[in-house]
Amino acid sequence: MKKVVTFGEIMLRLAPPGFLRFSQANSFDVVYGGGESNVAVSLANYGIPVDFVTRLPENDLGQCALMEMRKRGVNTQNIVFGGNRLGIYFLETGAVSRGSKVVYDRAHSAMSEIEPGMIDWKTVFKDAQWFHWTGITPAISQGAADACLEAVKVASEMGLTISTDLNYRAKLWKYGGDREAIMTELTSYCDIILGNEEDAEMHFGIKPEGISVQTEGHHVKAEAFLSVCQQMMEKFPKASKVITTLRGSISASHNTWAGVLYDGTTLYDTRQYQITDIVDRVGGGDSFMGGLIYGLLTYPEDDQNALDFAVAASCLKHTIKGDANLVTVAEVEKLMGGDASGRVAR
Repeated sequence: MKKVVTFGEIMLRLAPPGFLRFSQANSFDVVYGGGESNVAVSLANYGIPVDFVTRLPENDLGQCALMEMRKRGVNTQNIVFGGNRLGIYFLETGAVSRGSKVVYDRAHSAMSEIEPGMIDWKTVFKDAQWFHWTGITPAISQGAADACLEAVKVASEMGLTISTDLNYRAKLWKYGGDREAIMTELTSYCDIILGNEEDAEMHFGIKPEGISVQTEGHHVKAEAFLSVCQQMMEKFPKASKVITTLRGSISASHNTWAGVLYDGTTLYDTRQYQITDIVDRVGGGDSFMGGLIYGLLTYPEDDQNALDFAVAASCLKHTIKGDANLVTVAEVEKLMGGDASGRVAR
């Protein structure tokens, strides 16, 4: 199987232990992660050959991030080095009615100072079949946006399948770039588009038509997204599939979780999972994307099965501390089959 390539920033994550607030913390737990690196780790866990491409500083923290990818089975030979620092984000984990908080410290990171020409994309894509980027990368700097555009153009020329997770982040896009214009051009190259209703509205002004997204009780309605998917396909005619996750937030500790996929003709949806006592919801969307890419590659004629795999995989991620989804295909398939008992395997 040819490889998948993901491109973005990996960061140092610092979080107070357990559910402590920042003001209570005397120490921080250390994790390395980021949207595109999380997708790469999921794919490696499922046996898919995968490259993660980024720019890292040549210091100990850059090496730690590199080692994290290597130990998860992700190829790192196309990572480039330069700059002075690794991006950082601080996470305060919420519980019940108190939501989680993220504080970014990624200005002037090695990846934010990337420029076109630093990565030889033709070499990177030589033996690849799929390229994945997210809306986080063009949000961190104009240079990162330009490098991402360079990548999608080469990937398109070389015939790769291109996917994106639109990933709107309100705390990013601070450098003055025209968000809608940048995201519209980048997304126009994509075959597979993942995004929720906030992503579609904030990036492109696309809203669900004539129906409320949520009912009372926080149940997210799949049919509300048909108009969003149709509008996205009209705006981006290259796209063959538009997908969204359906998260109902009952509390920080209890979410509902499902998914929708539209192929231009049929709207597929999934069972709704009740995720109670959430361990860590960061990376939930990335784990969905990793599961979706695996599903679409493994079941190319069965979009329903691919979508079911993605939702089950990301449901399991909510039970795992850290950014990445450290589960196996067998564990995902067990949950897909209806076994959510959590019984000890022995």
